[in-house]
Amino acid sequence: MALPIPKSILDTDLYKFTMQNAVFQNFPDVHAIYRFTNRNKDTTFFSRECFERFQTAVSQFGQAKLTSTERAWLARTCPFFPSQYLDYLENYRFKPEQVHAEFVLVDGDKGHIEITAEGLWVETILWEVPLMACLSEIYFATVDKDWSYDGQEELAYQKGKALLEAGCVFSEFGTRRRRSFHTQDYVVRALLKATQDVPDSGKLTGTSNVLLAQKYGISPIGTVAHEWFMGIGALRGYEHVHDLALEIWETAYPNATLLALTDTFSSAAFFQSFSKNPARAKKWHGLRQDSGDPLEFAPRAKEVYQKMGIDHKEKMIIYSDALNLDKALKLKKQADEFGFKTSFGIGTFLSNDFVKASDPSSKSPALNMVIKLAAVNGKSCVKISDDLTKNTGDKEVVKEVKELFRLPV
Repeated sequence: MALPIPKSILDTDLYKFTMQNAVFQNFPDVHAIYRFTNRNKDTTFFSRECFERFQTAVSQFGQAKLTSTERAWLARTCPFFPSQYLDYLENYRFKPEQVHAEFVLVDGDKGHIEITAEGLWVETILWEVPLMACLSEIYFATVDKDWSYDGQEELAYQKGKALLEAGCVFSEFGTRRRRSFHTQDYVVRALLKATQDVPDSGKLTGTSNVLLAQKYGISPIGTVAHEWFMGIGALRGYEHVHDLALEIWETAYPNATLLALTDTFSSAAFFQSFSKNPARAKKWHGLRQDSGDPLEFAPRAKEVYQKMGIDHKEKMIIYSDALNLDKALKLKKQADEFGFKTSFGIGTFLSNDFVKASDPSSKSPALNMVIKLAAVNGKSCVKISDDLTKNTGDKEVVKEVKELFRLPV
């Protein structure tokens, strides 16, 4: 089996580059630690072979780079990136010594994998997506091998066709937890075929994977992620973290579409801050819902906008939390009724939706994993999600932030 080493520095999600550029401009000397979490630790185990192949693959990540052709394409496609950042990215190389991985034996040959990436924030920020994509591909080649590619491209085509026929605007968001690069590649190809066959309804806006966007001539898609708010909260304090994070982002991207992620410290805390600044709320084009009950989000957002005297029908909601076809259609129906524009970032449902080859009635489930920013300059980073199972960080800091925003402790 060939090791899943990135074919290009562009084989990642766009938001890693947009955040790296913002860190490059504002926090170039900040030290960071990222930490891997297997959310299904009680039921999902890795083998020593999986771990060793992963280590070998990571040791070769330094081969990936931005070519001059890729740089020229990126400059044309993403004109919001300044030339100084593209210079930096062209010279960037992964430093495998920043990644520390350990195999923790549980029983027989099965165990857990612990991973951290440590170094300058501007450097380590790019490890998250390719590390998870690499681990997933190796896991499904060495541990869970009871699956097949048979029928998968047609399945992706039918999903895309159904989304388009329902009038959905959506993008492919599946890099981090994809079954393999091959899977994500044919998914994007199948979705593009669906757009040709359903030309007058819905829209595929693009893919989060920058390399595949380049390959297929479509737009790379991305918004800001939780780590931006987490890092700024730890560095600058939490009382005005939302305002500060959005303000710095606006300065970095004065001419870009501005889409705010709401749930880093709970959507309740975000809306507390957001509602106090109608000028900023009017300036930002939309909101991204990524945890909690999505059906509660549109009515809540409408109420917030209306209290500020802002026409919510001019705003967009991007839904991106564990979407499937039924969930997306239900959310679109509700948002249409409320008058919001909508878009859907659909990941694992497209890039890692497999059944067992031995029993097609049973799933071959994707890895439920994340790599989160754990600390900056020695200060713990926390996340207080609208889904309690997604909370991360030092418990005392979590408690302090909850008390600050008057959240249930």
